[in-house]
Amino acid sequence: MREIRAKSGTNHEGTSAHNRRVMIDALRINGALSRADLARATRLTKQTVSNIIEELARDGLVISEDVVRKGRGQPSTPYRLVPEGAFAIGMQIDRHVTRAIAVDLVGNILTRAEVNLPPGGPATGITVILDIIAKVRGDLARVASQSEQRLVGLGAAMPGPFGIEGAGDDPWMMEAWQKFPLLEMLASGTGLDVGLQNDATACATAERMVGAAHGLDHAVCLFLGYGIGAGLILGGELYNGAHGNAGEIGMALLHGVGGTRTPLEHRASLASFYQHMEIDPADMDVYAKVTALASSDDPKVATWIQAAAEDLRWGVHLIETIFDPQTVILCGGTPPMLARRLIEAMQPLLPSIAERRDRPLPRLQLGMTDPWSVALGAAAEPISRAFDPRFSALLKG
Repeated sequence: MREIRAKSGTNHEGTSAHNRRVMIDALRINGALSRADLARATRLTKQTVSNIIEELARDGLVISEDVVRKGRGQPSTPYRLVPEGAFAIGMQIDRHVTRAIAVDLVGNILTRAEVNLPPGGPATGITVILDIIAKVRGDLARVASQSEQRLVGLGAAMPGPFGIEGAGDDPWMMEAWQKFPLLEMLASGTGLDVGLQNDATACATAERMVGAAHGLDHAVCLFLGYGIGAGLILGGELYNGAHGNAGEIGMALLHGVGGTRTPLEHRASLASFYQHMEIDPADMDVYAKVTALASSDDPKVATWIQAAAEDLRWGVHLIETIFDPQTVILCGGTPPMLARRLIEAMQPLLPSIAERRDRPLPRLQLGMTDPWSVALGAAAEPISRAFDPRFSALLKG
């Protein structure tokens, strides 16, 4: 029997759930709004808005503020999201460290912890990861009494690409972790719904929730960490691709000396900086050491910046040509001083379709440069999955 392919339909429940998400999204982007403001912004009827507001208030997700009186018109009551309406935990698994973080509905960080991962890969690391999640979960329960009842899930983030064969001992890859049944182990060990993103998409999730991509429908986050990736915000949603590997721009091959081809991330990532400057990436003080070097006049640092900026300039050109974003946001675990020097060295950007005189946003801007940004994005993912408007939320099943 041949397979019949079709998109899933929706029903009244799907439409209601979508409208509910649209309302939450409007309040997240704009802050407090009245029912009349929400009706105009969402193009829903005033009755529909009133019904949803009442429902969200009963669920503890929105609350009214003091009545506002303007001129001779009718007074209005603004409504805002309740930060304590939902909580989520996010965790980052990197090559040498794991970080866990807890946030509320609007992205406030409530507690966090980090620990070095022991050698031995997932066989020894999974216990450490479950322990740090339990610690953050316990700390969250102490600062937010309703957190367990309102915990919507656990988000995990780690370097991609996923499902690539033959990576072997490539230091840029984490093949053992990618082959490990991570989601199953986390779900069984925590009892929570678990989602997985690559680190670039997680950073884009954080930028979308509380950073430079907040309120944007078309943005690409150029993630610069141990490796390089691109988190894609397309049409207001995060795009992951067929296998979770969309945006793996660090794997793009560049021509090198003698006709060789080298991946972009081997030439312009933090890992390449570590190699160039002979820094141990497992050093707990690595962030401070990179910051100090980036703040110095070391000619060896300047040489790396100039070469990396040339390659990243090409990366921005490629992103703009393919995705036509409102802006490209440089973000990730790169210390701010090094990120700023890279952006300066990348100027002027290569000509592209993004050159418009009426641009409201710069073609390239600096976003989060924080080692915690990936864990923050991982925590934002369950919040997004539960409350953000998305096409999949409309589908039956």
